[in-house]
Amino acid sequence: MKKLLIVLFTLVMTFTLSGCKKDNTDQKDNLEGTLNEILNKIYTEGTYSEEFVTYTINRLETIEVTKDTCEYFFGTSFDYKEAIASEPLITSKAYSLCLVRVNEDTDIEQIKTDIKENVNPNKWVCVGVDPSNVIVDNIGDVIILIMSNEETDALHNAFLALAK
Repeated sequence: MKKLLIVLFTLVMTFTLSGCKKDNTDQKDNLEGTLNEILNKIYTEGTYSEEFVTYTINRLETIEVTKDTCEYFFGTSFDYKEAIASEPLITSKAYSLCLVRVNEDTDIEQIKTDIKENVNPNKWVCVGVDPSNVIVDNIGDVIILIMSNEETDALHNAFLALAK
């Protein structure tokens, strides 16, 4: 009888403790590679219209975002490990795709909120992006900011596909 109670007690404790284990299924893993490699995958592995590739993607320049230019690109200043912006040299279309890898123990949700609330979708001369076409998201420690009136869903989906 004592052995049965011990076995039963052990089973109850095992199930009780396993039920208290933290579930990390909502936590996104960090992306591997440099931000330039991640950006290249977004552009090469996404599905875009031929016009978008010809007149936008093929005319982009990648710029390192510094502490001095962080507010221009993201609308706010914050600490980060590295950041880049992909923008056209000269075009009549408003377009910006920025990637930032944040430091450990950073409140990513707060940074995303700050970016979404403060970024200027009309930062270009004579052109702008509809605010509904400003996307801020993350996979692990990499935050993406997309501002474009074209292909925003395709760019966002290409980014999200990197998590698989």
